[in-house]
Amino acid sequence: MTLWQGRVEKGLAPEVADFLRAPDRELLPYDCAASKLHAARLAEAGLLTADELAAVETALDRIATEGGVAAEDEDVHSAIERLLGDLGRKIHAGRSRNDQVAAAMRLYVQEASGEARDGLRSLALALLDRAEAEADTLMPAYTHMQRGQPITLGHHLLAWVEMLERDLGRFAAARAQAEPSPLGSGAVAGSTLALPAPENQVRNSVDGVADRDFALDYLYAVAASFSHLSRIAMDLCLWATAEYGFLKLPEEAATGSSMMPQKLNPDVAELVRGKAGTAIGRLTGLLAVLKGLPLAYNTDLQEDKQAVFEARRDVRGALAALTVLVQHAELRRDRLAEAASDPLVLATDAAEALVAGGTPFRDAYTNIAASVRAGTFEATTSSGKSVATRTPPGPGAVGEAISAARTRLSPASQSTG
Repeated sequence: MTLWQGRVEKGLAPEVADFLRAPDRELLPYDCAASKLHAARLAEAGLLTADELAAVETALDRIATEGGVAAEDEDVHSAIERLLGDLGRKIHAGRSRNDQVAAAMRLYVQEASGEARDGLRSLALALLDRAEAEADTLMPAYTHMQRGQPITLGHHLLAWVEMLERDLGRFAAARAQAEPSPLGSGAVAGSTLALPAPENQVRNSVDGVADRDFALDYLYAVAASFSHLSRIAMDLCLWATAEYGFLKLPEEAATGSSMMPQKLNPDVAELVRGKAGTAIGRLTGLLAVLKGLPLAYNTDLQEDKQAVFEARRDVRGALAALTVLVQHAELRRDRLAEAASDPLVLATDAAEALVAGGTPFRDAYTNIAASVRAGTFEATTSSGKSVATRTPPGPGAVGEAISAARTRLSPASQSTG
């Protein structure tokens, strides 16, 4: 079924119909929700009776739950009108598929953004639990993949939490951008029917049907989040190697080799790392679709759906699997302590001790560097003492930082985020 068959006498060639059919079944419950809002507008304008409105709402709830999209339906919008029967012939008054799909997609992005925030918060809280347990576990901090200065594992895990908190803000912003309603925009210029405006209606009908910035905002939040998850995953992959040996992979979140009996592979972390590239590609792809489109609606915009649908599935899966890995990974405190005991991680402390005694920093740096080159450097403190003296944002107050992060991630704080 198509909604425009009254205009075209001949049917589409099967090849054309297959090509044009929208891959949008995932949008069905959101289209039903948007259709209920529109039906209420029709009833308020006197174009549906109270009984008709009640029947439409009941039917839409059933369709949202049970489905019913058929192979011959061009899209979910066509399916809804068909499934509503005689009432379906009334429901499209004052609207177009152009504002209908925009309204449904906006509802979808709002829910997907909230779902991502829930997953991010769960992962962040799991990391805080591990950080609290490892607040005093010493390890080296790395720059350029070389040992730099001593920190604690808790401090390093808190760095991961900081990235996730920024992601929470980005998904909140994406959700907010999706909230305005395009209902009333019609095909491009509104309707002559005197329908009441929906809550938080867009200001311009042309932009209302053409805008997909909210989808871009969501895909950007996904891409940025995956870039962070990828960095976390890379740390986990490195730490699980025999060369680092900082953690042992849990059997709940690792796989074996089909040939090498000894192997335990960090597939969760690797796939998270791989999906970061795909997430960036989806954002780039939709940007390319939008960049040259004339206003207002064009069928090119149909390309937003698969990008957003697949991004949501990847975010959901990656966050859930990574949370399991974080919760169950076995940390090797002996290997972490061994790495932190390298005296060279205290070279900066030695230089700063000279500075505290009045030596200009560059002279102190040169002095310590010369002893490192000569192999005669001797640490003047311990890694534990060094960590304790470096105040926030350094690693000297991990316990307080964990408590503050828990407060920021509390339901009360997140409800305002």
